[in-house]
Amino acid sequence: MFTGLIREIATVKSYRNNILTIRSKHKAKLGDSIAINGVCLTVIKVNNDGFDLELADETRSIIDESKITGEVHMEPAMKMSDRFEGHIVQGHVDCVGTVAKITPRENATDFIIKVDPRYIAHIVPKGSITIDGISLTVNDVHEESFRLTIIPHTLNETLMKHYKVGTTLNIETDLFARYIDHILSHRKRKKPMGWDEVDAIQMSY
Repeated sequence: MFTGLIREIATVKSYRNNILTIRSKHKAKLGDSIAINGVCLTVIKVNNDGFDLELADETRSIIDESKITGEVHMEPAMKMSDRFEGHIVQGHVDCVGTVAKITPRENATDFIIKVDPRYIAHIVPKGSITIDGISLTVNDVHEESFRLTIIPHTLNETLMKHYKVGTTLNIETDLFARYIDHILSHRKRKKPMGWDEVDAIQMSY
């Protein structure tokens, strides 16, 4: 589990044969879970200047692989002893969104993010969302987009300062919204779910 608070701007050294090599100050251990631009990956090798991670077929089928080049947001998995900040982030990307509009304001910047309309139900006004691994608060939700208001500190300390109209984003919607939507949609079924189905749903989150 992650919190959506970026710990470091790391650098992609290489990405070939589904192996992602990261240059980072973070001292990882073999088997650690680390989020790269919001994608939870497992450390398969530790190097002098970073670590290697492997991307599974399922992961590659969802994310935009252009998001794993150059500089990237890095967050190691949360420890039980850590202070809980941000919100509950699993590192399971739901979809890829696109920056549709950027509007500078007096002390913040508004971003309009366009997504596939089927994911809008899981995006809640004043709720939490994860954009490229960053825990953010949703302001408004529309039929196929939502608005974020980013304060200067977040803009300066993350790669969002480089985002432009057309930039693609890894998006993880709200965990609780997904749970509730799934439960309510299955209540309509006449046949009750068996334990095999319950286990399968639980493992998918």
